[in-house]
Amino acid sequence: MQAYCVDQSIIPSNEAARLAALKRYDILDTPPDGVFDRVTAMAARRLGVPIAIVSLVDEDRIWFKSHHGLAVEQIERAPGLCASAILGDDPYILENAAADPRSLANPLVAGDFGLKFYAGVPLQTRDGYNLGTLCVIDRKTRTIGQDEIEELKALASMIMDQMELRLSARNAVATAEMLAREIDHRVMNSLQFVSSMLTLQSRTQKSQEAAAALKEAANRVAAVARVHRHSHTDNIADSVSSMVYLGRLCEDLSGILGISVTATGDELAVPRARVQPIGLIVNELAMNAAKHGTDAITVSYRQAGDEIELAVADRGTGLPDGFDLKATPSGLGMKIVGALASQLGGRFEVMAGEGGRGARFVITFPVGDPGN
Repeated sequence: MQAYCVDQSIIPSNEAARLAALKRYDILDTPPDGVFDRVTAMAARRLGVPIAIVSLVDEDRIWFKSHHGLAVEQIERAPGLCASAILGDDPYILENAAADPRSLANPLVAGDFGLKFYAGVPLQTRDGYNLGTLCVIDRKTRTIGQDEIEELKALASMIMDQMELRLSARNAVATAEMLAREIDHRVMNSLQFVSSMLTLQSRTQKSQEAAAALKEAANRVAAVARVHRHSHTDNIADSVSSMVYLGRLCEDLSGILGISVTATGDELAVPRARVQPIGLIVNELAMNAAKHGTDAITVSYRQAGDEIELAVADRGTGLPDGFDLKATPSGLGMKIVGALASQLGGRFEVMAGEGGRGARFVITFPVGDPGN
């Protein structure tokens, strides 16, 4: 952006605070907006002028959020028009700018543009800062009545109402995201605490069977905490990256299991609602593979047509003799995976690994939401 030397006579006494107020609306250099464009079109029509502008006075420029009847997007911050209009709270009226000493030096008046008429109403925030103006312009001199000034004030209020509404919406989203992160943090801490307590309780059991059951419960609670943590690492969004999410989860599992767990596949967007069941499936199958002596686990996530294939392959002892691929899984872990596959609207299959070594567990589910 071109730098301009700003005339100090048009700097408000509260300039630093005013600029901070302008920045909080996050509106500078945003794309055209139908709401603002409709207001400027309405202002031009009601006051019978060719040009209407929503201007915002930045540090060294005047940027136009909407510019009906004018192809320019911004001008230097020169005295006589919008830069001067924000110095007070009343409408700033020039009925013949070419003869008005306040505006003679302004390039729009003195230059080829030939501005003659200007009427601007400050866009004032609820805490009293003038951010810019809603102004109407003509290349001909003319007068303006009080009714027309009131029309311009009402339209300026509509602009500020819209800006305040959008600011409130952004603040509400930011607050919701902050609360969601805090809740997520508390949930993960609680799950980790429960897992730790179950582990401690397992160590006090005289019965090996009871100790093993408590330890298994502790591991599953820890798995939920782990999946939850990785699914909420990024800012809240409708989806997460498949490879980023699975990569983090596999890295974590590698450290816990002491074996290589890697993720491969397509870079796809995983809807937020599907992240947890997918993570729990991977965790359950990886834990199961580790029990059967594998030294490496590969997790793949790929799209084939209108389906997603999630596969976990290991190089362990493989499937037991006589294993029925079509039988309903009997172990708790396999029942959990089957239930999670159903939650995804998919199917769960088990097959021998490549070369007859290990096993390959495949969950296939539709790309779209099965509930739609």
